[in-house]
Amino acid sequence: MLSEFLEQLQSWAESHSLLFGNDTAAYCVDQRRRYQGQTLAVARPNSVQQLAQIVQLCAQHRIAMVPQGGNTSLCGAATPDQTGQNIIISFERMNQIIEVDADNNTITVEAGVTLQQVQQAALAANRLFPANWAAAASCQIGGALATNAGGVNVLRYGNMRELTLGLEVVLADGTIWNGLRGLRKDNTGYDLKQLFVGAEGTLGLISRAVLRLYPLPTAHATALVAVDSPADAVTLLRDLQAKVSDRITSFELISRPCLDLLHQHFPSLQSPFAEPPAWCVLLELSDGGNSEHLFEQLASILFETGFADTYVAQNQRQATDFWRLREHIPEAQRLEGVSIKHDISIPVGDIPEFLTTCQSNIMLQYPDANIVAFGHLGDGNLHYNLFLSDKTALIYQQEAAINAIVYQLVAHFNGSISAEHGIGQLKKSTLSQYRSSTELLLMNSIKQTLDPLGLMNPGKVLI
Repeated sequence: MLSEFLEQLQSWAESHSLLFGNDTAAYCVDQRRRYQGQTLAVARPNSVQQLAQIVQLCAQHRIAMVPQGGNTSLCGAATPDQTGQNIIISFERMNQIIEVDADNNTITVEAGVTLQQVQQAALAANRLFPANWAAAASCQIGGALATNAGGVNVLRYGNMRELTLGLEVVLADGTIWNGLRGLRKDNTGYDLKQLFVGAEGTLGLISRAVLRLYPLPTAHATALVAVDSPADAVTLLRDLQAKVSDRITSFELISRPCLDLLHQHFPSLQSPFAEPPAWCVLLELSDGGNSEHLFEQLASILFETGFADTYVAQNQRQATDFWRLREHIPEAQRLEGVSIKHDISIPVGDIPEFLTTCQSNIMLQYPDANIVAFGHLGDGNLHYNLFLSDKTALIYQQEAAINAIVYQLVAHFNGSISAEHGIGQLKKSTLSQYRSSTELLLMNSIKQTLDPLGLMNPGKVLI
């Protein structure tokens, strides 16, 4: 009985740990305000034991659970459906940094700790936690793990999957699996943690994690380079890799429409280019040692490559200004209006052909399209977004047709329709078109084994 469940839930709750009615409104809508649902309540545990008690209670009464971190999902992965027969489990009170182990280069945190807090705790120990993206101040580690988030430093350090050594997870029946091991080598059977990274809370709820830290780089060199084409950008990347190897921390591709949107909506952000180029690359090197030496090395390499319109940051303030251009692109798009967004990955060498062909295919059917392409060229991840003349939600009427153009070409290049944002609600119906029947069978088998009642974040990832 639902009334019995709510009565037991209330008896569990401490003050301020359970929300009902209007107090749940902010939790029921995603940050893009595209998905809005309803919930019985928002439960906010402050320990893994409390989390396990909630899950046990939900399993007993067959109540679906929607896990939510910082609510920064771009695919509706943390938003409930319209039935109102679920509860949201918020991790905002599970926000403790458990341990920083500088000798082992690890940090152990609860799922509700923000990415920014992890970065700051690492810095205080003279270490680096390299994951970084625009929502660092609000996104939580549990959500970052659940979506296998990426960001600007994946080229050197990898996604959240590569940054994770151990997990603690509450399973669908409330059992706590403790895999909090900070080991680089552990060959004792299946690597269970990998099941939960990227699963978007559909297999279990991540409660704590052991994450990798790295020595803190002491030298940085940042540059903005105008290029004529994405092919030139790929050539530059290969030249740099041949000369400086993994010291390339970030390598971002930015198109002219991005710069135009920045100029329109953030005129105070000054670009160093006298005339906005068709394409440009924002890149950063990092290492130990002296920044002046790295600066001179980067400047010399860029001079040798022959790219004339090049700006190497003279100091940290100028480097920060360059990065502010990149970081404000998503907000400039939001201010411009509603767009169709794609978070795709393609083999790096195929990106130039993809961009040329995809633009041609789109313009044939949508001659009014303004394509805003940018992203992490170094690891093959593009954010391929477009506006039509009507910049309202009416554009979603064209979404399926536009997605078909983009995703069919992505599939042609053996790419992925989701690089770092996940599947959520947005792409679950599309997933079956671009993963094989064998892959989907295996996914559903794992889901059935770990969540036989289908209570863990239903309606996400799998149909």
